[in-house]
Amino acid sequence: MKRVSVVGNSGSGKSTLSSALAGRLGVPWLELDSIFHMSGWQPRPREEFRAEVERFTAADGWVVDGNYSAVRDLVWSRADTVVWIDLPRRTVMRRLLVRTLRRMTTGAELWNGNKESFRFLLDKDESILWWAWRQHAVYRERYARARADPANAHLRFVRVASRADAACLLATDRI
Repeated sequence: MKRVSVVGNSGSGKSTLSSALAGRLGVPWLELDSIFHMSGWQPRPREEFRAEVERFTAADGWVVDGNYSAVRDLVWSRADTVVWIDLPRRTVMRRLLVRTLRRMTTGAELWNGNKESFRFLLDKDESILWWAWRQHAVYRERYARARADPANAHLRFVRVASRADAACLLATDRI
């Protein structure tokens, strides 16, 4: 395991696990949100986004976290492992609500000056909570299909369905 893609719903723990995994492997980590969301939550143009990801994944070892279909082909063609965080919806939603409220209350900057806003908390078009609720089944279906797809036979899929699974992944000597 030297080139790892970490995927899963918002609030599932992708960044936390990715950071720990990168430290354990001694490789750099890229959170795709950090290069996709420009100032004012504007999306980075597709070709610029792909070029940044292409540069990062050209290295011998790395961990990339995120679900962006615009770069999945680049990441997965170079990855050797996909870590799929597939926690129960109730766990994801609880974590996401706590994280979002903490960020809003503290005014924590996420990427490029962006902050989460109380104004968008329950807005169906802008809320990270609504997004995660709707995407939960979508991600579960997408990554279950991807794991079974012969086109991804070059990838080792590791499904993390609990905090204990994550701890085992980080503790294993097979990393």
